[in-house]
This record gives sequence, structure tokens and C-alpha cells, in this order.
Amino acid sequence: MMPPVQAILADGSRRHFQHGPIDLVIEAFGAPAEIAISYRQAWQRFQTVLSELVSELPKLRMPVGPILANPVARRMRRACAPHGCDFVTPMAAVAGAVADEVLAALVRGREIERAYVNNGGDIALHLAPGECFKTGLVTLGDQPEMGVHTSIESMTAVRGIATSGWRGRSLSLGIADSVTVLAPSAATADVAATLVANAVDADDDSVRRLPAREIDADSDLVDRLVTVAVGRLSPETIDGALERGCDKARAMVARGLIEGAHLTLNSRTRVVGVSSLLGKAA
Repeated sequence: MMPPVQAILADGSRRHFQHGPIDLVIEAFGAPAEIAISYRQAWQRFQTVLSELVSELPKLRMPVGPILANPVARRMRRACAPHGCDFVTPMAAVAGAVADEVLAALVRGREIERAYVNNGGDIALHLAPGECFKTGLVTLGDQPEMGVHTSIESMTAVRGIATSGWRGRSLSLGIADSVTVLAPSAATADVAATLVANAVDADDDSVRRLPAREIDADSDLVDRLVTVAVGRLSPETIDGALERGCDKARAMVARGLIEGAHLTLNSRTRVVGVSSLLGKAA
């Protein structure tokens, strides 16, 4: 395994940590001396994350149940545990859990105003009182676009953002172009986005699916059919698929698992919860 590497990005303020498939962009705001120590703390923690995950990979690819040893794996398991009625393995929360873990190391014992760890679009946030985090939410389609802008205030419960869908980097059982979830942690948002995206679904001849193992031999989804193409859908099919996803998201909001979700399919959008952050709620 190649060793982890770090770099200072061109703007001079952000850091880039990379190790195997883990690719983080990190930025902290505050006094320069505090930020410098924070980055060192984050780097120290980051260096062992991948090896820890690899050591428990067989358990992480199983439905939630086995006791896990390392902190990131335990974050993954905790995020997935409330969704026991769905098929889900801790791998559904891996990107968000890594972001959460590195962020925790970044801010531990430090006076940081705000910070984020972005793991391929799954983002963990730190906000001191009175701070806010402004970002655009990318909706996936034939051409990705910055469809929604949001400002997350410190008084809200949102500390994690994650996006899933069949067009993304992970496999999906559903047909959503993208589902972005806001939640109290990045790991929680990660698994929720996966499950809501899976629920945006329809039995339609224009949808092409393959067993997951034919696309990724190591996939935790094994022989489950995952979406590889979505053709032209009728407005009724789109609305029905989005409504199924909204039902899943509403149930998560009602249980206090997430704050809200932004769902997109064939240029149609629905929003559930946190209407002040994402627009009109569905």
C-alpha cells in the first residue's frame, strides 16, 4: 500500500490528504497558530485511517451486527444501526465516517471558528457559536450543476452533508440522479442519502440494471441489481419514484435521523424538511 500524502492547495489555506481511495480537502478558519496545530492533528490521525478500515473490511461488508474495533468503523456501524429494516452494511457510511473522524481530530482542543472536511462530496462540518457554512449543492444529471445554495447556521443541528444516486461514485439500487441529505453528522448523512436514493425507484423498461458484483467484484451489494442506465421516463413515473424517496426521507426526519433531503430525477426536484435551507418542503 502506498503511504498517505498531503499537500497545500494553490489557495494556500486548504489541505489535501490522500491515501488510496480516501481523498480529503480540508479547511479551517481561526487564529493562524491554532489552524497550524489543527492541521497537524488531522494529519496525524489521517495516516492510520485506511489501514484500520482494511483490517476490518470483511465485517464492514456484512449487514450491521458484528462488533467493530476501530473508531471509524464504529462510526460507520452507529450511523447504519437505526436503519435495521433496510439492507445496509457499514460501508454505506464509510466516506462520511472518515470525514467525521478527521474533523474530530482537527478541532480537538483547538479554538477553531469553523472547519470542514470534504471526502469526495461527503462533508463534515464544525461551527462555533455564531458561525455559518455556505455551500452549493451539486445535482447530478446529464451535466452536473450547482442547483441549490445553502447556508448552514451554527444553531441548526446540521453538521454533515452527503450525496448519493446512480450517477455518483457509489452503486445505487434506485434511479435518483442525486439525493443530498443534511444531518447531524457526515456518516449519518452518508447512509441516509444512500437509502433515500435507493427508495427513488420504479419498475420501468427504460431502467437498466446489473448485479453489483459484475461492476465491482468487491461490492457489499453482491448480486443485488444496481442501476447502470436510466432512459426516458414518463412524468407519472418520475413523480412516483420521487414520492417513494420522499416517503423514506420524511420517515427519517420524523425519527430525528436527518434534517432534510434534496432529491433529483430527470430534472425534477423534491425537498423534504429544512425548507429554510433547501427551499420549499415536499
